[in-house]
Amino acid sequence: MKIRFFGLLILITLLFWSCNTTKYVPAGEYLLNKVSIKSDNKEIKNDGLKEYIRQTPNAAVFGAFRMQLGVYNLAGKDTTKWINRTLKRIGDPPVIYNATSTSLSVQQLQKVLENKGYINAKIQTDVRFKGKKAYVKYIIHSNTPYKLNQYKIDLKNELLANIASDTAKSLIKPNMLFDVDVFNSERQRITSSIREQGYFNFNKEFLSYYADSTLNAHKVNMSLDMQENLKRSSDSVNNVIFKKFNIRKVIFYTNTDANVTTDLENKVEMDTVTFRDFILISPKKRILKLDALVQNTYINPKSLYSDEAVEKTYSSLNTLGPIKYVNISFKEVDKNQLDCYIVIVPSKTVTLSTELEATYSAGYWGVGGNINTVNRNVFKGAESLSFLVRGAFEKQEVIWAKEYGVQVGLKFPRAILPFGSYDFKRNIHANTEFTSALSYQSRPGEFTTTNASGGITYSWNRKQFRHSFQLFNLSYVQINTEQAFRDMYLNPAKPLFNPYNYNDHFIMNMGYAGAFTTFNANRPMQNYSTARYTIETAGNFLYALSNILGNEKVDGSYKFSNVRYSQYVKTEFNLTHHQIFDKNNRLVYHFDVGVGIPYGNANVIPYEKRFFSGGANSVRGWGESMLGPGIYNRITGSSRDFNQVGDIKLDMNMEYRAKIIKMLEGAVFLDAGNVWTIKDYATQQGGTFKFDTFASQIALAYGVGIRFDFSFFILRFDLGAKLYDPVLSRREQWRIKPGWSDLAFHFGIGYPF
Repeated sequence: MKIRFFGLLILITLLFWSCNTTKYVPAGEYLLNKVSIKSDNKEIKNDGLKEYIRQTPNAAVFGAFRMQLGVYNLAGKDTTKWINRTLKRIGDPPVIYNATSTSLSVQQLQKVLENKGYINAKIQTDVRFKGKKAYVKYIIHSNTPYKLNQYKIDLKNELLANIASDTAKSLIKPNMLFDVDVFNSERQRITSSIREQGYFNFNKEFLSYYADSTLNAHKVNMSLDMQENLKRSSDSVNNVIFKKFNIRKVIFYTNTDANVTTDLENKVEMDTVTFRDFILISPKKRILKLDALVQNTYINPKSLYSDEAVEKTYSSLNTLGPIKYVNISFKEVDKNQLDCYIVIVPSKTVTLSTELEATYSAGYWGVGGNINTVNRNVFKGAESLSFLVRGAFEKQEVIWAKEYGVQVGLKFPRAILPFGSYDFKRNIHANTEFTSALSYQSRPGEFTTTNASGGITYSWNRKQFRHSFQLFNLSYVQINTEQAFRDMYLNPAKPLFNPYNYNDHFIMNMGYAGAFTTFNANRPMQNYSTARYTIETAGNFLYALSNILGNEKVDGSYKFSNVRYSQYVKTEFNLTHHQIFDKNNRLVYHFDVGVGIPYGNANVIPYEKRFFSGGANSVRGWGESMLGPGIYNRITGSSRDFNQVGDIKLDMNMEYRAKIIKMLEGAVFLDAGNVWTIKDYATQQGGTFKFDTFASQIALAYGVGIRFDFSFFILRFDLGAKLYDPVLSRREQWRIKPGWSDLAFHFGIGYPF
């Protein structure tokens, strides 16, 4: 009853704010309430035209509630009172309909359509007034568009003609719409291809299109040629334009001022270091070693000038921790040579950060956090040394579960390999990270766990792709169980928990992780997706070594240093798609599937490597690791059921995110998922994955959340409720009237996905 009362109260408040919208609309004027675009041509995407509308209504939360306008309208007219000034500062004033802005929008839309080939398009506006609100509709009559009839390349220069005639890479296609944007992109493609071959002085303005639309039938003939003034220029001018340049030297200059001169004669008080035509000029107290800069520079002496090399150098250097700003320029020093000047402004190298998290589910409170300090230039070569300390506590009935841990990482901005030449390692442009960690978990009256690990990982980026390869990671897990816990849950006659999870074990694994995004920083309002994929294997090397050495199995397993080791393969795929409606509203879809298979030396995957469901980033109607596997019914009387893990994971989420006021965001979400075991384990009855039953075992949850956007991090509070609980009887599975036990509260840093 109380839950429904609070929900009704929130709904009434939202409706009040959405209705009281014209309080500060002056007499004789109108609140712009809705703007829409209608087209008679399905090929014209209305969403792409919205950004050209000059005047849009006040932002609406979830597309209906104008919260920021509502806050503004809560203010009184007496501006001497601080509360009124504060409400007006936090909220947004009403957007008043402006006929001039509507006319300018028509002009903008007309221009955009003409550039897309709809030269004869007409735009009609339908403005209606209801009460004190205005509704504006832009109606597009596209008419017959112009299309490309013939495309001719009329370039006298052989180099230009060969590149422009590359039909495989050309963006110009027969019978395409007369799209100005495509023609401009093709001109840029040709220009980039020419500059990639060392033609430093060439730019796209040297190329011109000539159109002939006298054919009628809405057809256009196009030709590509050099600018007329270049045709008339002397040979000496053309020789400058079509002259190839090589890089003579690359000169790095480190300084706290980005606007430094590149005149080397004025650097008398600076130290100079030279290596293979790379020169570092820096203060006597050197900020960075030359080798670290060379390793992350794609511009090479004695090579042709390349735009791509410049962009990759910007990107690579800007990823180095001690660098704040990079500026690259070139100077002609000979008839066909360039000196490259790279000015580097350093940033702060030592940072300290903290993270907090909290959970509440089924009456259990949990809180955790970590402190992380990083020195991003520990050896003056952009090496990053990190030190993280973590602690977590959870109150479960009569015990306090505690977890402590430390992690140390040392990352080098280069590939550290036992083979390969200097140039080979430099061209890889990879990072090498050494990590070690130690954690301790205590559950009084039950068990303690100590986990020590260390490994080596290589990572590298290629445009929109990120890759990492874990060469190896070796971890040793030591578990000490209390006698009372063993008697109750690990009784050999009928164990309630899998005994395998409570024995000491080694994990020696290697793996690959990849990530991809379609996000374009130049078009942040465009829909985009991100994907992540991981695969790891463990125990194969030790298993092969055991067979080669002829070791004998003990209790059905090989051992390493008298400790059993795990053997498995595990993979996971994660996909997130952002559907952006406007700068204040978006719908985010998330899909996550994972599979782990034990084999060889193991019958089950180690507990810490198995999947779990529920929690702040999963099905939020359940607490962390309190859902599944399958329809497994948790052990009553246990503060935490360690059987609630699986080998197969499925998460599906849909979340609507909306900006409410300033830094406050709201969200509503629907989650689905569960975990399953891949084998029939006696201690996890009902948890096995079966194709004919898994669909009915997918749990559902819904909820609301608020997020505080502090620019540098997101503080998140989510309240989830069970909607469908597959464990319960058929009559109780659908939780239409949720009680307090059906709720789970989550606190975290950052978005859930």
